Amino acid sequence: MSIITRFAPSPTGRLHVGNIRAALHNWMWARRNGGRFVLRIDDTDAERSTEENVVAIRADLAWLGLHPDIEARQSERFALYEAKFEALRGAGRVYACYETPQELDLRRKILLGRGLPPVYQRQPADAPVPEGIAPHWRFKLDHDAPIVWDDLIRGEQRFDPALLSDPVIRRADGSWLYMLPSAIDDVDLGITHVVRGEDHVSNTASQLQMFDALGAAPPHFAHEALLTGTEGKLSKRLGSLGVSHFREEGIEPAAIVAMLARLGTSDPIEPFADIRPLIESFDFARFGRAPARFDEAELAALNARIVHQLPYEAVADRLPGGMDAPAWAAIRPNLETVAQAADWWAVVEGPVDAPAPDADDRAYLAQAAQAAADVDWSADPWHALTGALKESSGRKGKALFLPLRLALTGRAHGPDMAALLPLIGRDRTLSRLGAQSG
Repeated sequence: MSIITRFAPSPTGRLHVGNIRAALHNWMWARRNGGRFVLRIDDTDAERSTEENVVAIRADLAWLGLHPDIEARQSERFALYEAKFEALRGAGRVYACYETPQELDLRRKILLGRGLPPVYQRQPADAPVPEGIAPHWRFKLDHDAPIVWDDLIRGEQRFDPALLSDPVIRRADGSWLYMLPSAIDDVDLGITHVVRGEDHVSNTASQLQMFDALGAAPPHFAHEALLTGTEGKLSKRLGSLGVSHFREEGIEPAAIVAMLARLGTSDPIEPFADIRPLIESFDFARFGRAPARFDEAELAALNARIVHQLPYEAVADRLPGGMDAPAWAAIRPNLETVAQAADWWAVVEGPVDAPAPDADDRAYLAQAAQAAADVDWSADPWHALTGALKESSGRKGKALFLPLRLALTGRAHGPDMAALLPLIGRDRTLSRLGAQSG
């Protein structure tokens, strides 16, 4: 069987971290199995869908490296939905309803007040049809047998259809809701696997009957536990964390992929800059049912570890002018984001704002300026300089190294000075040491 997965965002807004996770897992399952990944734009809501959001969704997926093999748009498939709707209507699986939202709300309250589940109650077939009211349409669930399927993450799922409301599939104005068009598309596009959040489990129960009514075998389903924030409950903030936020924070796409690929599984989250090992190890059997905690601080730490692996070729177009491969190799271990390279390159090129040394350190830096003029700069000037100063000054440890670092960089911490000093160079070194010893 050729594996075909799909990601089906509505272009009524931008992708958030939960959407990204669903897209990633569908894409990874297709790639692991040599299959295809479909991007289906669910733009049936003409009033709220925008082309700007469609373009943004495509761009966000591309930035993450999740390139679809096929793209479909629901707004271009209305004729197909109409044909299937009429066939289901003729078979008695779709029926018209005339209740107003107010009437339905009152019925729900009455049922709840009686301690009963607020399930939609079908009206008698001979009930009078109100005049002047356009109907909305529901799919008629078959109550004769339980709905059962083997979920790839949650295991066996079982629903009593009598405890489910017949889902509304079409509004009175003729516009479509999610449930039926999605099932029709899954059949028409040959979708074999649907990976989505556990909040869709009851939708799946109803849609399984839709697949049967359409005369088609259903895809396999994997319902993932939802993401939670660091506070341990569902977080509204997760709905605002999207690609634009991560890019502004300097997060690499590889860090997002590495974290979300394994979040909720039994596997450790590791700084994979290459996605291939993640794809090879992707397995629904590794996912648990407990909520998966998304921690921005953990993502930032993971991002730093990935930045430390990135080769010069992967970042060259984002580095300041004049910064070459040796400079990147020297500065990279001290970075949390690639953008921070510009700060350290400014330290290399100068000028630096070094703190004023005390009298003892000023005399020591004068010694350092003289020693720096005499060392061999073609080899390892830092160890040559500190070796000479250790012998001439008697200093060691922090007293030996820290005044030099402060005078040369203006900072108490930073990249390995053995790698940084050749980038600063002889002339700038002598100038900075001289300025601090005067």
